[in-house]
Formats: sequence, C-alpha cells, structure tokens
Amino acid sequence: MRGQRRLGFEIKHTAIPKVTPSMRIALEDLKLDELVVIHAGKESFTLAPRIRAVAIRDVLTELRPLS
Repeated sequence: MRGQRRLGFEIKHTAIPKVTPSMRIALEDLKLDELVVIHAGKESFTLAPRIRAVAIRDVLTELRPLS
C-alpha cells in the first residue's frame, strides 16, 4: 500500500515480459491499482491497462520510494 493505492510487484528474468493469467488474477483478487513487472530487458513500457513493465536498470528512476 502507498497511501490509498495498492501496488503489486512481480520480477521476471526475461527481457520481454508478457501478461499472464496470474497477473490478471492478482490485479482482481488483490484489488491492485497497478502491477509493476520488473524485468531484465532494457526498456520500460506498458503491458496492459494497470500493468507496467519496468526494466531493472530503470527501477530507481521509474518507481518512487515506498514510504
């Protein structure tokens, strides 16, 4: 939780992550506002509504610290 927002995180070893059924289930079951998939690739991009892929090298610049 960050304030009133529910965030989920998943880490993938692949360079090009894809949306999986478990990601969609997590969004709904955990009532997440956003799911962030941290991956080994070089680019950050949107995978689907409320699902964002963030390259490991971009984690510190793309994600605000949880406080």
